Amino acid sequence: MSSTVPTNSEWALRASPFHHVGFVVGSITQAAPGFAESIGANWDGIVIHDPLQGVQVTFLRPRVPQSPVVELVEPDDDDSPVMSFLKRGGGLHHFCYEVGEIEKQLEIARSMGMLIAKPPQPAAAFGGRRIAWVYTRQRLLLELLEK
Repeated sequence: MSSTVPTNSEWALRASPFHHVGFVVGSITQAAPGFAESIGANWDGIVIHDPLQGVQVTFLRPRVPQSPVVELVEPDDDDSPVMSFLKRGGGLHHFCYEVGEIEKQLEIARSMGMLIAKPPQPAAAFGGRRIAWVYTRQRLLLELLEK
């Protein structure tokens, strides 16, 4: 851990790439084709199971390269962490940013009054790169993806 106290100006999201926006759906295979058509994206049909997160995910790639990616998230069973969100209707779930030094970013998030919902762990959808989950004081859920 760093001996210096982090400052809000070091919060990585101020300069970090926006990676994707996540939506919770009841069925990826049912939702993805219409979702992709609605937003002008391409879907390759690949669905990734992530047992650590308790979900299945897929990505809709924009046709315009600079546009954000859209992630569809489906609970893998009734104990999935996103199941209660789905029972309330699903929909927009989180914003994801790529960050360096994920532990330092979590320390800064805590100092800003944010809640660490889930500490860093490897994510199947990102080749084992670590992700962490943070709730802002405004009740936004952020996914931090380690570069």
